[in-house]
Amino acid sequence: MKEHFEKLLSQWPEDARPESMDVPHLTDTELFQWALSDSILDLVEPILGPDILLFSTHFICKPKGDGRRVPWHEDSAYWRHMLDPMEVVTIWLALDPSLEENGCMKVVPGTHMKGKKGFSDYEDVDTNKNVLNQEIIKLRDKDCAENEVLCELQPNECSLHDSRLIHGSIPNASNIRRCGWTLRFARGDVKLNPECADQHNMYLARGRNLTGQPLADPTRSYPELLEGRKSRRGH
Repeated sequence: MKEHFEKLLSQWPEDARPESMDVPHLTDTELFQWALSDSILDLVEPILGPDILLFSTHFICKPKGDGRRVPWHEDSAYWRHMLDPMEVVTIWLALDPSLEENGCMKVVPGTHMKGKKGFSDYEDVDTNKNVLNQEIIKLRDKDCAENEVLCELQPNECSLHDSRLIHGSIPNASNIRRCGWTLRFARGDVKLNPECADQHNMYLARGRNLTGQPLADPTRSYPELLEGRKSRRGH
């Protein structure tokens, strides 16, 4: 998996940030051998149940020295008009060591609990310093310091988080690269808004397609969807 990523990174445009390798599976079908593997899906099934859809993936590669910060956010806020119900879990798979010193993910426990809508109020942030273009207004690093938990990982370890969990990470000013692959899985009854079908696909990962919605073919490339995502700055 890491060898394959290094090949993708070597082909990445020099004028594009490596943190922005979003939805690579849309044009690289080889990624599905890992994304739909039993070793991955066996981690997801106890949370979502036997019927599982793959919604999205994203390589977030923070280069050493100038890796950008990920502002405090909820994944669900980017998908509020896309997915219903919002039953999504993300696997954060470490390709490099992901440590406090090189900007590992931090989470605020409990912010995903039942009754939380997962759509906080946001304000714009500087995209020259941040991976995303918005941050939760009421939260700043200093405000979260007492409650945040570091998700430190070694290569081939992973963490899992609910789409409504508030999380972020600091810049990588260290001499160690920090790369992770996020895989977003939805419960089998989650439906993709047809109006968003120009930006995302749903794939059957395991079990049944409970809604009967159109599903994508993991053996086919979908470069046309990248055109529909050009205006997005998020997940």
